[in-house]
Amino acid sequence: MAGLRATGRLRAVDLAAAAGISVQQVRNYVDLGVLPSVERTSSGYRIFTSAHQRALTVARTVADGHGWARTRQIMAAVHAGDLPAALAALDAGHAELDRERAEIRRVLGAFETVVTNPGPPVPVPRRAVRVGAVADLVGVRTSQLRSWEARGLLRPAREPCTGYRRYDEAELRAAQVVALLRRGAYPFEIITAVLDELRSTGSPQRVRAELARREQDLHRRSLRRLAGSAALHDYLRHLGLA
Repeated sequence: MAGLRATGRLRAVDLAAAAGISVQQVRNYVDLGVLPSVERTSSGYRIFTSAHQRALTVARTVADGHGWARTRQIMAAVHAGDLPAALAALDAGHAELDRERAEIRRVLGAFETVVTNPGPPVPVPRRAVRVGAVADLVGVRTSQLRSWEARGLLRPAREPCTGYRRYDEAELRAAQVVALLRRGAYPFEIITAVLDELRSTGSPQRVRAELARREQDLHRRSLRRLAGSAALHDYLRHLGLA
């Protein structure tokens, strides 16, 4: 690759100091393919050039958006001349964000369904009730409640002596939420996410705020990933691969 031909020698310590990493990390990056291969002097010392400095800068920018695990995969493929493998790894990173963004929207949509369409009011018993009563109140079979419990969606307590399930007000509400979302054909992973938010965050306003915060964080990560992809594209052009 013509772009790797560069004049002027650099020491490993120079690269390390400029990037704020250790000399051993520089050597590791060469061994892992994050940096181009190096020539050696007659005495065995590695010869680094501006080509390695450029590759290190690109790698750190890519890692800021895609993480080091994927960056090692991408850069090693680039330096091996395997452009399809590098692009596949890059695309996988962007696809992950797309799936995460879609999940946030689906969770938010499911949560709004719970808030705006709670269904008919369920009388709240003064004391914890058994599974049969919950099934009647929610409008499902007891076997369905046990199935949801097996999936970790419901967490009823147990009577110490008999082992019978006892649902308090919070678990009765959880059963109602699961029933509502299942009628809306929401998958179990989304229902689990909604219940986790309600249990950990509490109020609907706080759940909305938390989901909005995650969405904003996702936007920031997407921009960093875009910057890493742009840096990689420039590097590929420099190497004559794009």
